[in-house]
Amino acid sequence: MGIGRSKDEEGGEGSLEGHFLIAMPGMQDERFARSVVYVCAHSANGAMGFIINKAQPFTFASLLTQLDIVSDENEIRLPRKGQEVSVCMGGPVEKARGFVLHSSDYDSDSTVPVSEDISLTPTLDILKAISRGVGPTTAIMVLGYSGWSAGQLEAEIAANGWLTCEADVDIVFSPELDDKYNRALGLLGIDPLFLNSEAGHA
Repeated sequence: MGIGRSKDEEGGEGSLEGHFLIAMPGMQDERFARSVVYVCAHSANGAMGFIINKAQPFTFASLLTQLDIVSDENEIRLPRKGQEVSVCMGGPVEKARGFVLHSSDYDSDSTVPVSEDISLTPTLDILKAISRGVGPTTAIMVLGYSGWSAGQLEAEIAANGWLTCEADVDIVFSPELDDKYNRALGLLGIDPLFLNSEAGHA
């Protein structure tokens, strides 16, 4: 696992880094239907983010056991506010590659700050830290990521594929994955029932 970006790749004016992409009901790509994506990188060269509301069919505890980070699920000790770390399907690209989105109170050589409150670490060290109870206060694990080439995301937004808004930290780290879509729409003052009823109408 590994990620890094140069200064030239960092988002500038108009960047959606630290924002949500909220799929519109008419989203053509079924992989992103009713998804909430947290954007970690966005520049003229493209964009990268993670779906944060679609669960993997296994738990964080079983993942740590599978990776031999702990010998038994009962040995896992998480921080007070991180008793349950969700494991999400981050996107269709490199589905076996793991990343941890977490609160900014954890830092390592491979940690990349995304916003004032959220950082990204793609190495096994953070999983070991979480298992020992010395990791970040709050975290979610994502496998795979969502990527867009230069101009692709902008075109999808222009085609009404996505709504955008500044991300909410509580929604990012909420263990209630099924509620994230409606909560994200709520940030824009949108009632999901109204949005669905209006989809497809001029």
